[in-house]
Amino acid sequence: MIPINKPLIGLDEIRAVAKVLRSEILTQKGGFGPNVVEFERLFSKYVGTKYALALNSGTSALHAALLAAGIGEQDEVIMPSFTFVAAAEMVALTGAKPIFIDINPRTYCIDPNEIEIAITNRTKAIIPVHLYGLTAEMDAIMEIARRYNLIVIEDAAQAHGAEFHGEKAGKLGDMACFSFYGTKNMTTGEGGMVTTDNSEYADAIRSIRNHGERREYNSIRIGHNYRMPEMAAALGRPQLLKLPKFLALRRRNAGIYLDKLSNLKELQLPTVPEGYEHSWYVFTIRLLRANSAKRNKAVRKIRQRYIDSQVYYSMPIHWLSYYRQTYGSIKLPKTETASRQVFSLPVQPGVSEKKILYVVNVLKKIFS
Repeated sequence: MIPINKPLIGLDEIRAVAKVLRSEILTQKGGFGPNVVEFERLFSKYVGTKYALALNSGTSALHAALLAAGIGEQDEVIMPSFTFVAAAEMVALTGAKPIFIDINPRTYCIDPNEIEIAITNRTKAIIPVHLYGLTAEMDAIMEIARRYNLIVIEDAAQAHGAEFHGEKAGKLGDMACFSFYGTKNMTTGEGGMVTTDNSEYADAIRSIRNHGERREYNSIRIGHNYRMPEMAAALGRPQLLKLPKFLALRRRNAGIYLDKLSNLKELQLPTVPEGYEHSWYVFTIRLLRANSAKRNKAVRKIRQRYIDSQVYYSMPIHWLSYYRQTYGSIKLPKTETASRQVFSLPVQPGVSEKKILYVVNVLKKIFS
């Protein structure tokens, strides 16, 4: 099976983790171990922000960012429904209400035209999700946010290395949250990061990730144990150094798909608007004029040929039982149509050019 994603771990990562084990410093109070501190320094330099705060998962990063922004009871947070559930979970856990809006059907990211319609006197933040490795329309989103005094928290879990008009994902909003889960463009096994230029947010997240402490055994706020272990940070350092190479291979693979599949009229290929740099977490195709049954049948045919095709996301968040029962039924037609038609292909750097061409030939046989 050609995997949709897999971690690429080499000797550099193995040696880095072994060095931590030999040092016997596996974690450090406050999350300030030497590997964590250096990983944060390297990541902030890469993204171009003043601060990068390491945490133990991307979900923790989202929760800590929301708490640092003061999101809580009676607040509303605008976000897309066409994404993984983590951001909505974290909004709900603060006591706030996620307000789901529709997407741009070409990019699959949140539609800025829908944001202003959803704003109320309770709206406090927007979470644009950079889906599949493409950034949301951040200039329009930030203009709306500034006009209404809203906080913008980028969900960049799938967008390591993506760019919007020359600025990297992670530097486009007030804060941004990354995941280093094992399938991501770079990994620490599990792990997360919040990037920001705001010193108050950075100080709050340092406290939140360590039980709300400012000094040892002196908690000034509600916090959690969201510290990143030293082994994870040690793994992340060589992964970050390899990220440009990983991205170059992803872009090569995506370029082959875009070139070789362009004549298949039944398929809508991904769009990369002018001024955007896609990081190609996955290569997502839409099967036009299809329902979910037809799409699922096509995915089964692809998988039968040993290609790990997946559907992200067949169930948008507003369809999930908890969110429907808690917040009521809503209609998001562009999101719902996409959920019935999209499927994703492997584009990760471990897939050779020869294997990408094999995938191309399989799709041509199925869809010609």
